[in-house]
Amino acid sequence: MFSLNRTFARMIIYNWLYTFGKYLMLMGRTFSRPERLRMFWKKYVTEMAALGVDSIGIVLLISFFIGAVICIQMKLNIQSPWMPRWVSGYTTREILLLEFSSSIMCLILAGKVGSNIASELGTMRVTQQIDALEIMGINSASFLILPKVMGLITIMPFLVVFSAATGILGAYATAYIGHVLTPDDLTVGLQHSFIPWFLWMSIIKSSFFAFIISSVSSFFGYTVEGGSVEVGKASTAAVVNSSVLILFSDVFLTQLLS
Repeated sequence: MFSLNRTFARMIIYNWLYTFGKYLMLMGRTFSRPERLRMFWKKYVTEMAALGVDSIGIVLLISFFIGAVICIQMKLNIQSPWMPRWVSGYTTREILLLEFSSSIMCLILAGKVGSNIASELGTMRVTQQIDALEIMGINSASFLILPKVMGLITIMPFLVVFSAATGILGAYATAYIGHVLTPDDLTVGLQHSFIPWFLWMSIIKSSFFAFIISSVSSFFGYTVEGGSVEVGKASTAAVVNSSVLILFSDVFLTQLLS
């Protein structure tokens, strides 16, 4: 039994190292100099619009309601006569800046953007479009993946700022419409002991998460073998692995940047 467990563990480690090695080799091909800079910039702008701009709607919607819910929960569960009335606004700001607008929002985008990237590249692989690019002498990894990676890294900080601002608007909507707390108390809490580095920390973390989402999803889509069923499996694997890596890296980045 012990020997069987050791064999199983070795197989898992071997498969992980094999996959990680393939990922590094693909990234090495991806980050080579583009053969046609004009075509690269055109695809770069297109990918920014497809991956980032098209995600603004869902980011704003989720952030608005999450900001409102956080404000309500903080007021109902941590407020007491012994605490200042601005504590709810202070904790709402800290949660939005430190975790939600960077980590949680990137987890949500991993499902939307990651599955989109993996399914697009996977479909191109099974329909032999990537093979056609290789036959024409084009570095398909750099041509297809690099604009996606750079586009998402570029647009992600803007999504983080929009998310934090919209979450604060949701908190104000709670104050004005729901009368959970007064807008003046919320404003005092939002301004209390504000540390600008927290906003920069969210932006830095989101840039790392954007790289994880785009590169991991591109890897699973680019390396699909089989037919349409495998494309679906690759899309699921891209979302799951991206989410797990975001959670792991969030721990180390938070410790490193704090």
